Amino acid sequence: MKIGRVIGNLVATIKVDGMNGLKLLIVRPLTAGLEPDGEPFVATDASDQAGDGALVTYEASREAALLHAPRFIPVDHAIVGIIDQHNLEEK
Repeated sequence: MKIGRVIGNLVATIKVDGMNGLKLLIVRPLTAGLEPDGEPFVATDASDQAGDGALVTYEASREAALLHAPRFIPVDHAIVGIIDQHNLEEK
């Protein structure tokens, strides 16, 4: 799993069959130290709990598509959960 922060949402008027009702969120990937780590991307919300500003964990590739069982949805990223607390110990 990877860490990211939700920075917005996306509204799509036309979606692939099976994606109706899924929330689409814009996520900025982060490092373990919560620093930006790449370009933002669109992810489905498999947790059904993420919102703007939330610190989240996400999966990519095939794992993301399988998170919406029993449906296989053609997505590249999916939010798995919400991070309530983050602690990084510097060495």
